[in-house]
Amino acid sequence: MTRVLLVDDQHLIRAGLSMLCDAQPDIEVVGEADNGREAVTMAARLVPDVVVMDLRMPGVDGITATSRILAERPATRVLVLTTFGDDDHLYPALTTGACGFLLKDAPPTELLDGVRRAAAGDSPFSQDVLRRLVHRAVHARAETPAPVDGLTAREQDVLDLVAEGLSNAEIAERLHIGVTTVKTHITSLLTKTGSPNRVRLALFARGL
Repeated sequence: MTRVLLVDDQHLIRAGLSMLCDAQPDIEVVGEADNGREAVTMAARLVPDVVVMDLRMPGVDGITATSRILAERPATRVLVLTTFGDDDHLYPALTTGACGFLLKDAPPTELLDGVRRAAAGDSPFSQDVLRRLVHRAVHARAETPAPVDGLTAREQDVLDLVAEGLSNAEIAERLHIGVTTVKTHITSLLTKTGSPNRVRLALFARGL
């Protein structure tokens, strides 16, 4: 059972997400918070597997809340739900350690898949969000990482598919290898590229 904490200052969004998640046999909503300060307190008390985090909230915003939650419990997976108006917040949220980014208007199946993938250690993100992250990185003049020596051909294949936003299972199917093997390659790639998470690895693959 995946334990989820919902964080959003809009009650209707929280209610919709709660109904969606509670209808699933493998997902349990253990709490709801309407601001970042409350989210930090509840995350420490409830110890959720996944925190579904809004970015723009009054008082303590989602970026600060994410940073504080991960500082106290690094194993927590923070999945950001963003809107088109959050471009200025996406890259900062990435640097704090959010594991994935989905749009609030994503189909219910995509949102549920994102929660499950986040809990399983993947980093789900929509292609549109990834494009905006890359665009933001370019305009922020992020430094281009130096080429990495020692990548195997298979690691390069996996890296290319991570950049496309594929999950571990999808990569395994595409390359005709086991999911465990994919995880091994990704762990190696994170180490070799110095990327703290899968989303940063995807940006690295795109030269940012």
